[in-house]
Amino acid sequence: MKSSVAASVYAGAFAKASGLTEGKTVYVSCSVFEEDCDGENLKHLFRELQLRPGYVVICEPSANKIALGHKGKMQIAIKTHGISAHGSAPEKGVNAIYEMAEIIQRVEKTNLELMKRGEPRPTLVMSRISSVAASLNAVPSECEVYLDRRTVPGESEEDIRREIERLIEGKNATWQLGTLFRTSWTGMEIRYEPSHSAWKIDLEHELTRACIAAYRTCFGAEPTDYDFWDFGTNAVTPVSMGIPTIGFGPGDHKLAHMRNESCPVDQIIDACGFYTELIAQI
Repeated sequence: MKSSVAASVYAGAFAKASGLTEGKTVYVSCSVFEEDCDGENLKHLFRELQLRPGYVVICEPSANKIALGHKGKMQIAIKTHGISAHGSAPEKGVNAIYEMAEIIQRVEKTNLELMKRGEPRPTLVMSRISSVAASLNAVPSECEVYLDRRTVPGESEEDIRREIERLIEGKNATWQLGTLFRTSWTGMEIRYEPSHSAWKIDLEHELTRACIAAYRTCFGAEPTDYDFWDFGTNAVTPVSMGIPTIGFGPGDHKLAHMRNESCPVDQIIDACGFYTELIAQI
């Protein structure tokens, strides 16, 4: 995000110096903790500043393509319940790990079926597994897995709930939203509910049209295609508030978190020009 921070900060300064901000206020937000709890940072920012923007541009990498939206997500915790017994007499207990084994296979099968759908396609990943036992010499009485379910436009929360119920059908298992508890660098305690719908802004929306006009001015051509992020961003907060939101940023998001992540300098410069022109267009 360093590249888009530089581009957007300079764009705000250029726009102000050029008189493009008359009658409007531009905020450049460099909030943190998105990786753990996307959108929570903007909730606090909007609340502290008593701010409700007219428009939001998310500057995540899109190779300088206009990003019309991104997938939603639900993170789910599933627990299977067994009966503890000594490891020398396993027949006296019920192994919660064995109870989870078929659910794991169902998760893998469900993801394979989801990936047969057209783009953008939903996904289901099991990202963590753990168990509880009296000791390493005992039959586990509980097993827990954590699922990351990415959703696409048209899927509802109820659709995902029915899918999870099918995963645990016939097993001694329960599930709940995988609520996360985190502490920010300021010491603030955060409770994060990881359930967000997918979103996509319409091509005819006034914000999209303004982006297309800015793109045309900066690049001398119409956009040939548009991006749709397959990951989540801070957009979940403004979208949930009904604030028109769109994306545009330099860099390749497929390189995110990699050791050799990089961004062409000309993309940073072009993004700065785009942001400046967009301020003029809105």
